[in-house]
Amino acid sequence: MGGMQNNLNFRRREVNPVLTFSELVELFKTARKREEGQTMAEYAVVLAVITVATVAVFTALSGGISGAIANTIGKL
Repeated sequence: MGGMQNNLNFRRREVNPVLTFSELVELFKTARKREEGQTMAEYAVVLAVITVATVAVFTALSGGISGAIANTIGKL
């Protein structure tokens, strides 16, 4: 009967694993690292969008900016 009890305990551990404290800490560290990676990717996307928008605005306003600079130079 002792051998059968050990076999049942082994099966129970397979079906319903219990995390130790150190395993739980490692799980949280791994999850945190994944979130930091996602955050860096999000920052890169935001930076790319801001860069494209800035270039588009300066391109659209380049004629007006050139005119304003020429007007200022003419008054000096």
